[in-house]
Amino acid sequence: MSSADALQKAFDADLDLVMISPTAKPPVCRIMDYGKYRFEQTKREKEAKKNQKTADVKEIKMSLNIDTNDFNIKVKNAIKFLQNGDKVKVTVRFRRMRELTHVNLGEELMKKFMDAVSEYGSSDKPSKLEGRNYAVVLSPKK
Repeated sequence: MSSADALQKAFDADLDLVMISPTAKPPVCRIMDYGKYRFEQTKREKEAKKNQKTADVKEIKMSLNIDTNDFNIKVKNAIKFLQNGDKVKVTVRFRRMRELTHVNLGEELMKKFMDAVSEYGSSDKPSKLEGRNYAVVLSPKK
């Protein structure tokens, strides 16, 4: 129908004439209450945003000379974070410069930690030395 007829029909029904697809030949329009449509659309967007879960990055820091019980507690916390769906950044700190000469001990500690949590998460990238820290990011397994 012509645009004038459609506009008159929308005016008679006390609604709006909304152009749905302006690039189509001929353009497609719809007669609707545009305010109600916008309200429902924003409501759907808010609902989708509410249901969306963002993965936080939790950080666990250790030093080279960590005790066994402290290590086990850090592993339990990492497992809890991974089960909640969060990513975990594990960092081995070299506090003194002389500890940096023993980077292999940091690598061994990191491998031990990765083996302990391998059932719940895995790393996307290999661990790397960043200044005085040896770090890796673990992602939860689905």
